[in-house]
Amino acid sequence: MEFGRLITAMVTPFDTDGQIDWHTTGRLIDYLIEEQQSDSLVVSGTTGETPTLSDEEKLELFRFAVKHANGRCKIIAGTGSNNTAHSIHLTKEAEAAGVDGVLLVAPYYNRPSQEGLYQHFKAVAEATALPIILYNVEGRTGVNISVETTLRLAQISNVIGTKDCANTDQLTQIITGAPAGFKVYSGEDSMTLPALAVGAYGIVSVASHIIGSKMKQLITAYLNGNVQEAAKLNRECHPIFKGLFACPHPVPNPVAVKYALGLKGLPVGGVRLPLVTVNEAEAEFLRKLVL
Repeated sequence: MEFGRLITAMVTPFDTDGQIDWHTTGRLIDYLIEEQQSDSLVVSGTTGETPTLSDEEKLELFRFAVKHANGRCKIIAGTGSNNTAHSIHLTKEAEAAGVDGVLLVAPYYNRPSQEGLYQHFKAVAEATALPIILYNVEGRTGVNISVETTLRLAQISNVIGTKDCANTDQLTQIITGAPAGFKVYSGEDSMTLPALAVGAYGIVSVASHIIGSKMKQLITAYLNGNVQEAAKLNRECHPIFKGLFACPHPVPNPVAVKYALGLKGLPVGGVRLPLVTVNEAEAEFLRKLVL
C-alpha cells in the first residue's frame, strides 16, 4: 500500500451545536486533495479530536471519508487507544468501512512497558489485514516506542511504517535497521526537511491544511536533488510550522489550525471541550501569520 509522501491529519468540522458538519467535511476533503495535494488523510486522529468523538461518530467519519474521497486519496483511520480490545474493535470496524489503513497511537496514560507496547500492537495487527502505521508521540502519550520495539514490530508483515515525533537520532536508527519497504514518517511539521535528509519517507502533517501545496513542492524539490530550493521553501514554511502550535503561546492542536482554516475561507467550526477556541491575542497572531 502506497500512502504517499504528504499525509494530512485532518480536523473534524463541527457545526454551531458542536456536532459533525458533514457538508463541510466533504468540502474539507475536496480542498485537502485538490488544493493542498494531500496523498492520504488521517481521519479521527488527535488533530481530528478523537478523544471527544464517540465510536459511532468515528465509524461514520470513516465511511463518509471513504465514500467522498472515492479513490482520489487513501483514507487512514485513527483506531488507536489505550485499551487493546477497544483498538481491535475499532480497527475491525474501520476495515469493514473500507479504509485503506490504520494509524495506531501508543497507548496513553497507562504507560505500558516496551514488551506491553509490542504485545499491544501485535494483537491489533493480528486482528486485521489492513496496513498499520505506528504512531509515536511521547509528549502526548507519556511513553516512547523505542527504536528496538519499532524494529521488532516492523517484522510483522502488515506493520508497514511509523509516524514518529522523535528527534532525527531516533529516526535515523529506525531507518537504518528497518526492513526494506518499511516507511518512516515524521510527525512534526518543522522536521519535514531534516527528516527527509536522514532518509524519512514523508510527513504526517497539520500545517498541510494551510500550506500543503508548498510542502509538496518542498518534498519534491528535495527528492529531485534541488536542496537549495527545498531549504528556501522550508524557510518560507517554517513560520506556519511553528506558529500553528504557539500563537503567541503554546496552544493545543487543533485549536489554531481550525481557526486558520476559517481565515483561509473554509470555516470548520470550533473545538469540543475540554479544548477552547483561540483568545483575541491568539486570533490576531494567526491573522498576521496566515493572511
